[in-house]
Amino acid sequence: MAKQDSKSDLAGLLSADRERVVDQWIDSVVGSLKGRISKAEVDRELRELYAALVEALVAGGQDARGDHLSETRALLTELSRNRARQGFTPSETAISVLALKRAFEPALRDGSAEDTDRYLRLSRILDDLALFTIETYTRTREEIISSQAAQLMELSTPVVKLWDGVIAVPLVGTLDSARTQVVMEKLLQALVDTGSEQAIIDITGVPAVDTQVAQHLLKTIVAARLMGAECTVSGIRPQIAQTIVALGIEFGDIVTKATLADALQLALKKSGIDLVAHQGGTR
Repeated sequence: MAKQDSKSDLAGLLSADRERVVDQWIDSVVGSLKGRISKAEVDRELRELYAALVEALVAGGQDARGDHLSETRALLTELSRNRARQGFTPSETAISVLALKRAFEPALRDGSAEDTDRYLRLSRILDDLALFTIETYTRTREEIISSQAAQLMELSTPVVKLWDGVIAVPLVGTLDSARTQVVMEKLLQALVDTGSEQAIIDITGVPAVDTQVAQHLLKTIVAARLMGAECTVSGIRPQIAQTIVALGIEFGDIVTKATLADALQLALKKSGIDLVAHQGGTR
């Protein structure tokens, strides 16, 4: 019975002087967000959250991770994910919970020891909910960063149709396992979509070629060959050539060219297209 009374006491603490507490809470949070979210939106979020918290405490919930507070956690999850997407910091997100503690402080200045005890018990619940909020925020930010990295990788690995039957993949930056997979998938799909039989992998924008990068290139070339395409690697600068020789990397029968123009000329020749040189704008 005493345990139930304890839970009811906490619900009573939130219910007493409710409007003043909620209004002060909303004002505090709105001030911390510096106008980047409208007061109407914050008002809606926090009033829903407050109502869910009161309902959970009335039902007997004092464990922030328990079943009674599941609705409260669901609302906090939505709030945290929205804050993460909107670019707020973890502190600005957690203040949406922790500011509620400050809203109760004026009523405790002349309060009894019992009021102080109830406040401390509520504070522990709010602290746990604030930690939950930060955890949810962090997971959301990680998801956003992973998604952006994947999108950036897609954008940095274009497949270009240079001529009928000839496509090229101009690579810029480092080539790791994850990016190799993207290059391979996009190259193979382009071979199917365009019906090309000549593929050029241009590494002019790759800062350095080591054994690992070479292995990634070879995997991509083998995959393209299995699709019936002949591959040429272009962009072999003098520094790159020296490094490849020093490392003892063998490209086997893979054709390499110094520039993309040289590789395109070779690919067109293999496709049966002869280029005629122009001089001074005349044949």
